[in-house]
Amino acid sequence: MSDAHGATGDAKAARPAAWRRWLGIVLRTAHLAAVTVLGAALLAIECADGRIRLLELAGTVALAKLVLAAWMVIVPAHAAALFWILLVASALSSHAPRALRHWRPGSRARTGANGRPR
Repeated sequence: MSDAHGATGDAKAARPAAWRRWLGIVLRTAHLAAVTVLGAALLAIECADGRIRLLELAGTVALAKLVLAAWMVIVPAHAAALFWILLVASALSSHAPRALRHWRPGSRARTGANGRPR
């Protein structure tokens, strides 16, 4: 009987050649490194343009995401869990209300004329 990936469960199933395994490892590492480098570049541009500040929640989350992406490269055994943490953190932080994204610890939320957060 085969599983979802088409494997039969047979102990004699062919394994990919060692070079293909290493190629996969190199490509995964390069992908994560590129995401980290591009993420850092994007963060630098957004900081320079004033769209994000490192002491605001959005800036802190962006830095934390870069650290977690680098951690995925350094400790591949944790990659699956870190991926899901990154995915959830990205979704929550990017879709949070503006007042929350730009919140600074120790500061009050800015409100508009109607008393609602801006």
